[in-house]
Amino acid sequence: MTTATEIFYIVAAALFILALRWMSQPDTARRAVLAAVTGMALAVGGTLLHPEIVTYKWIAIAATAGVLLGIPLARVPLTAVPERTGLSQAFGGLAAGLVGTAKYYLWLQAGELTHFRMAVIAGEVILGCLTCTGGLMAAGKLAEWITTRPVTYRGQNIVSFVLLAVAAGLGIWLTIDPTQSWAFPIVIGLALIFGVLLILPIGGADMPTVISFLNSYAGLSAVAMGFVLENKLLIAAGALDGSSGFVLSIIMCKAMNRSVTNVLFGAFGSVQTATKSIEQRTVKSATAIDAAELLSNADRVVIIPGYGMAVAQAQHRVRDLYDQLAKRGVDVKFAVHPVAGRMPGHMNVLLAEADIPYDRLVEMDDINPEMPQVGVALVIGANDVVNPAARTDEKSPIYGMPIIDADKAQTVLAIKRSMNPGFAGIDNDLYYANNTLMLFGDAKQVIGDVVKQLTGEGQGH
Repeated sequence: MTTATEIFYIVAAALFILALRWMSQPDTARRAVLAAVTGMALAVGGTLLHPEIVTYKWIAIAATAGVLLGIPLARVPLTAVPERTGLSQAFGGLAAGLVGTAKYYLWLQAGELTHFRMAVIAGEVILGCLTCTGGLMAAGKLAEWITTRPVTYRGQNIVSFVLLAVAAGLGIWLTIDPTQSWAFPIVIGLALIFGVLLILPIGGADMPTVISFLNSYAGLSAVAMGFVLENKLLIAAGALDGSSGFVLSIIMCKAMNRSVTNVLFGAFGSVQTATKSIEQRTVKSATAIDAAELLSNADRVVIIPGYGMAVAQAQHRVRDLYDQLAKRGVDVKFAVHPVAGRMPGHMNVLLAEADIPYDRLVEMDDINPEMPQVGVALVIGANDVVNPAARTDEKSPIYGMPIIDADKAQTVLAIKRSMNPGFAGIDNDLYYANNTLMLFGDAKQVIGDVVKQLTGEGQGH
C-alpha cells in the first residue's frame, strides 16, 4: 500500500470518529455530515491509489451506477427517509455478501483459501445476507408495502434459530474443509431466509429500534469484509458503525422499558388486551378557533411531534405556529421522545428542516417534571409515546414504557386524522381524558388554520 493511501486512511478514520462525536449534538450535526462525506471521499480516493488495482473500467461502471441510483434516493421526502434507510442497509449487506462470495470462489480456485480466511468469509456472508433481506423487510414495513403488524406462527423462534444454527454449522464445516463448495450456496440461502424471518414477527412500533440493530449488523459485516480484503480502514469504519448502532439500540430499548430479546422476538403488538371498549368512550373535539385561543392564552406550551407530523409534512406550519406564539410571549418547547417517528432521530430531522431553534428541543426526561405547569400540550400525530396506559394499565402491551407526560398538562390538544390506533395498534387513553380536546384532520391543514386564527386571517371562519 502506498504512503498516500496510508495517509488518506488515517485522516478518513479520524473524520469518521469526529463525525460520530459531532452527530450527538444538533448544532454540530451539519459539521458531522460534512466530516463523514469528506472521510468517505478520502477512503475511496485512497483505495483507488492501491497498487493492486489492475483496471478501473468496472470501478467506473459501478461508480456511475451508484451515482445514478444515489441521486433519486437522496431526493426522497423526509417521510420516506426511514424506508430509504432500510434500503441503504440492505445495499450494504448485499455488498458485503457479494464481496465474500467473490473472494470465496477466487481464493478457492487459486488454492489460497486458509482456515482463517474461510471463517471470516462465512461470518461476512451470513451477516451481510441477513442484513440484506432484513433491510428490505424493514423498508417494506416502514413504507407499509407489507403489513406493519407482527406476523407470527407456532414455533417461529425455534424455526428461525434452527436456520441460523444450520448456517453457522455449515460455516464451521467450510472453515474446517473449504473445498466443500456445495455448502456455500446453502449458507447464503439460509442467511437470506433468516433475515426475512427475523423482521417478520416485529411490529411497527419497534421499527426504529430494528433500524438501529440492522445498522449494527451492517457494521459487523463491514468489519468482516475488512478482514477479507485486508483493509484496516474498513475494519475501523465497520467497528464504529456496528458499535454505535448497538449502543443506540440499547438506549432505545431502555426508552421503551423493553429488553433486546423482547424487541426482536416478542412480537410486540400482536395481541391486544385492552380492557376498555372504544365504543363505550367518547372524545371531545375542538375547532381551530378554540385551539388558537387556548394556545395564545397559555404561559407555557409544549409541542409533542409524532409520525403524523411527518406524514402531513407539517413541520413548516409548526414553525409558523411557534413564531406566532413566541411573538405573544408564550414559552414554547418541543418534547421529543427517543422512539418518536419510525427511525432514530426522525422528529429531530423534521424540526431541524423547519429551523426550529435547537435550544427549544427538550428530551423526555427533562420535560416531564415541567408538564404539570404546562398550560397546553399540543400532540401532533404522536400516539404510543404519550399513552397513559403505559403507566396505569398492567395488561397493556406498552405497560412500563416511559412516556411524555402530556396528560399532566392543564389542557391537551391532540391532532389526529381519525381515532384509529397508532402504528403499534394500541388505543390511546389520552384521547378520552377530561382535559383533552381532539382536532381531527390533516396536521398541516389543522395547524395552518390555527395559525390563520392567530394572525387574524381566519377570523369569522
